[in-house]
Amino acid sequence: MPTFPDKTSKFIDWYLEVLDAAELTDKRYPVKGMNVWTPYGFQARRQLDAVMIREIEKTRSVPVEFPTLIPQTEFQKEKEHIKGFDAQVYWVTKGGATDLDVPLVLRPTSETAMYPVFALWIRSHKDLPLNVYQIVNTFRYETKTTRPFLRVREIHFFEEHTCQVDEAAATARVGSNLSAFGAMAEAFVLPFVAIRRPEWDKFPGAFYSIALDIPVGGARTLQIGSIHHYRENFSGPYGIHYEAPDGSSKLVHQTTFGLSERLVGAVVSVHGDAKGVVFPSSLAPYQIVVVPILSGDGAAGVADYAARLAERLLARGLRVHVDDSEERPGAKYYRWETHGVPVRLEIGRREAAQGTVTVADRLGEKRSVGPENLDDAIVGALADYDRRLREKAHAAFASSFSVAHRLDELKDSTTVRLLAWCGTEACGHRVEEAIDGALLGTPEGPLPIDPGAPGGCIGCGAANSRWALAGQPL
Repeated sequence: MPTFPDKTSKFIDWYLEVLDAAELTDKRYPVKGMNVWTPYGFQARRQLDAVMIREIEKTRSVPVEFPTLIPQTEFQKEKEHIKGFDAQVYWVTKGGATDLDVPLVLRPTSETAMYPVFALWIRSHKDLPLNVYQIVNTFRYETKTTRPFLRVREIHFFEEHTCQVDEAAATARVGSNLSAFGAMAEAFVLPFVAIRRPEWDKFPGAFYSIALDIPVGGARTLQIGSIHHYRENFSGPYGIHYEAPDGSSKLVHQTTFGLSERLVGAVVSVHGDAKGVVFPSSLAPYQIVVVPILSGDGAAGVADYAARLAERLLARGLRVHVDDSEERPGAKYYRWETHGVPVRLEIGRREAAQGTVTVADRLGEKRSVGPENLDDAIVGALADYDRRLREKAHAAFASSFSVAHRLDELKDSTTVRLLAWCGTEACGHRVEEAIDGALLGTPEGPLPIDPGAPGGCIGCGAANSRWALAGQPL
């Protein structure tokens, strides 16, 4: 059996080989950065989408779907926005053999597609709030090295866009999004920190941006989502007005919330190990794989017992696969370990005869259960696996952060650093130079560790400092 590169010292090599072994994507498509969703990867994505839809709809957001092509005339209405995206967009300039009068942009994100229509939908304060989301593909001409799921040119993208009556309501919507993502992250077993990005690193056109970041080993961090508060920065150029109860005309305040297929890469990055992918049960394409050991005279009885057990588990709403291929049992065990299946059920002649099963989970625990309450015991083993995966992830998360008091402590950092910062761009850039990375911003809500009260700014010594995080974004 092949071995993978060391995850700590050769993270990208490990990541790419693990993805290949797990058959989550095929990157051989002839357009760089546009990868094929394989059957196994597509099933993982479908579970991802289901969790996102469930949690965002709890907040009374409703689905829409807007066209992929955006006219240049609309795209250019918000000058600061186009300044941020112009170098990344794909342009469509012909329809068949005919030059288009107005060039079209392949959607890089949807503000400029949605907001002209929002201006038609919203007339009165009674039309607010407007909270809508869509799950679509977006396109960005990524010039850096592409990595499946993490940095691609065609992105499977969740985006919520909202219109609110005023800044306070928009701020409350940001809080609602943070709560919704907290529930999503709990389902994916992804401990994260919400970070308000510094002014020089916020989303183009935003009043402020909150990034959802996770540590992925060493000082490396991965942004897995973002929430933006726009104030009136987009509603002004796009004319999204409403009539207030007093008859006056006011501009709406807007927010957006974005997530992408990076969440799949994040799950692989955080939970994966020397054997391959490790999926939480919420995201696993198959939560349980049944492996009947079909050899000798009892093969038919083993196959029948395995099929009946699988049917009972399927009836409980679990995602179950029976691997009745002709591969040797050891090869099957290896395959489903690399694919990250939470629980594997091994059934031989003895188990079939006794009405038992051998339960092996992806974290290495193995035991025999049954025959009494066999199905309940298997469901319990899956829940126990998720619990231990969550404990492991939270322990790794806490150990990924440490405090730095001086700039020279940032060099060759092996953790994401928490440091005191005065908030100025000059000191932020001093931090970035010292860590050879980024001043990520200031945490929103609880800190990932308890560092006590901040002292003087790490860059200039100023007393009016706050805690900030610095790392090396992937």
